[in-house]
Amino acid sequence: MPIEKIIILEDDMIVRKNLEQQLRQRRIDVASVSNIAAAQEYLSKDSFDLMFVDVRLPDGQGTDLLRELQMRPQKPLVVMMTGFGSIESAVECMRNGAFDYLIKPFSSDQLDVTLKKAENFTQLLKVTQYLSHEESEDSGYELLGKSQAMETLRQLIRRVARTQATVLIQGESGTGKELVARALYRQSPRSTGAFIKVNCAAIPENLIESEFFGHEKGAFTGALNKREGRFELAHGGTILLDEVSEVSPQVQAKLLRVLQERELERVGGNRTIKVDVRVIATTNRRLEESVEKKEFRQDLYFRLNVVPIPVPPLRERIEDVPFLAEQFMHRFARKHGVRVQGISAQAFEALKAHNWPGNVRELQNVIERGVILTTDGDALEAEQLGLSPGVEKTPSKPTPEAPLVVSSAPTPVRDTAPMPTTVEPTKDMPSLAEIEKRHILAMLESTGGNRTNAAKQLGISIRTLRNKLNEYGVASREEVNVEGEEPETQTP
Repeated sequence: MPIEKIIILEDDMIVRKNLEQQLRQRRIDVASVSNIAAAQEYLSKDSFDLMFVDVRLPDGQGTDLLRELQMRPQKPLVVMMTGFGSIESAVECMRNGAFDYLIKPFSSDQLDVTLKKAENFTQLLKVTQYLSHEESEDSGYELLGKSQAMETLRQLIRRVARTQATVLIQGESGTGKELVARALYRQSPRSTGAFIKVNCAAIPENLIESEFFGHEKGAFTGALNKREGRFELAHGGTILLDEVSEVSPQVQAKLLRVLQERELERVGGNRTIKVDVRVIATTNRRLEESVEKKEFRQDLYFRLNVVPIPVPPLRERIEDVPFLAEQFMHRFARKHGVRVQGISAQAFEALKAHNWPGNVRELQNVIERGVILTTDGDALEAEQLGLSPGVEKTPSKPTPEAPLVVSSAPTPVRDTAPMPTTVEPTKDMPSLAEIEKRHILAMLESTGGNRTNAAKQLGISIRTLRNKLNEYGVASREEVNVEGEEPETQTP
């Protein structure tokens, strides 16, 4: 994290001017003052990353200002300076919150060491603050499965992880794309650096540029302080652009520059900031089709698609379902404090017969629901899974000439007519779209109209839920209680 703004508080003009010159040569903005009152005036008007403060000053002690700065919510790092150093003075300064303690005169090399330490500390502090507020529903989960498809995927991850290549992970919703990204990070040379995730589908379009690149104070309404973006936080580590296909064309152009030049400018700023990050992107779309439709930049697609990693849907590795189900059963039994004596044979049959359109995330939700509904000490039965009875697996890509329509009622065979190529649904049987609509609206009602919670329970993004509600005509804020959602009306 670069040190950009510094205050020098030193009453010796020669020392002050010399230090100011050295810092300006390093392209750092410097405010140079000779007394505490002038320094406090600067601090009241702007935010600074670092201060060099003399211990003895004309209008007080530098240690008094140091103690005062520790009470501020936004405070710079403070390096205390003195020409009369002692162990007692150094201990007092460090106890009162000083970042470092220098004895004058100090060399240019000593200054470089101090600035580098400050940059590293600021980076660590910002990343820690970010991670303390970031929750991942996939944290602690691993890529589970014994099928050949999963073993091939793990082998590919091991080969790609040791490189610095940009990776594009493609797969349906719920297949575990973020787990693949985290596996790449953990097995990479950057595993000691930060892993920063940006959910491109969840951030309002008018704020995503600020989330990516940060903003300067006053860049737009509500920008009360300078804020580092996710790329800066990921400096030296890895950034995950989750659902990158949702990024607007305007931000795509700026994202391309970061990938090409590894540099950026904050919103409202003119300083070029160099970043060293490895980029991993995920998408549940076919980006080639988005490029053909002019929805996604072709040059950005090429930059992201250096190493493509496809994640297979669960229906293509159905042999993993029993193993995954047992793993999830043990996990959720511990989580909810329920003693479950295994999964019954009928439940296993129901699990293997299901098509799993929501993939592994859907399987997790089904098993968790089943564990919760299981009587303590009993086995998990088929009826506790909540799966529709009698629904068989359907091909993922039915042919246009013979579309497959699933019916719970048997089709009579006529001796005088050939077997029809389609099975007509009964009058009382709802379509898959209607079942999906009922499920989404029921989940929305169960969460009191909170779309954020409903989307999380459904295993879909807020944007996907919003689009579905638009289709159903219930997406207006007057009709849906959205308490707890991010505001969408803030504009830069």
